[in-house]
Amino acid sequence: MAAAKEVRVPEIAGSARSAAFAPVDSTARVDAVVRRLTDAILLGLVADGEQLPSEAELAARLGVSTVTLREALMALRQRGLVETRRGRGGGSFARAPREDSLGVPGRLAELTVEDLRDLGDHYAAVSGAAARLAAQRSLPSDLAPLKRTLVAMAAAATPGEARRLHGRFHIEVAAASQSARLTQEEIRLQADIGALLWLPHTTQGEDDEAIAEAVERGDGDLARALAERHALAAVGHLIELRLRYPPEVRHDH
Repeated sequence: MAAAKEVRVPEIAGSARSAAFAPVDSTARVDAVVRRLTDAILLGLVADGEQLPSEAELAARLGVSTVTLREALMALRQRGLVETRRGRGGGSFARAPREDSLGVPGRLAELTVEDLRDLGDHYAAVSGAAARLAAQRSLPSDLAPLKRTLVAMAAAATPGEARRLHGRFHIEVAAASQSARLTQEEIRLQADIGALLWLPHTTQGEDDEAIAEAVERGDGDLARALAERHALAAVGHLIELRLRYPPEVRHDH
């Protein structure tokens, strides 16, 4: 059996990364674990090829039984997001999907303009609140990950890598707000619409730099305004793109 590929764990803010393994909701726990780990893998909070914690440790961190965790891992294996290896050096390893397997244009076609407007309102509300609180509450140790991610985004070799880093940046801003609920909601939003937001051409990197500067200066009102404007502009570009689709694939009125 070939030796397992050594994977360097990405430098992600501790609170942002730990949010991926925080206890899940008490209802529909198998589905909740599947969703949590799927989001973490798609967003790069768990790196492609990275070994997951042991079943006992991961179950404890997610607040579920090992039976529930095993069912969730089985579902993830069926989706190709987790690979399990036996024997020495074995365990469960994350497997990020190929960019061309995400079906992003098809997902956009399934959304109406009304759906997109609603998503934009929700995205702006969550990101704006997170940015304002990050400016008010963040510690110097919370700012270093934002700067590292901005540097990495500028040097990204592929659109997929840039997209994941953009999503990571906004999750790290939410983590800097010291709000676990806002961080979890930002993770869900980035997993749901992060790939869609990169379909049109936008100036997301420039927006991110401005948000980071406002957070560092402690200007909560400006950070919130910038984050809200960024979210609404990005979804506005998506709406424009959606309206260009041929009538036979449009479902809006």
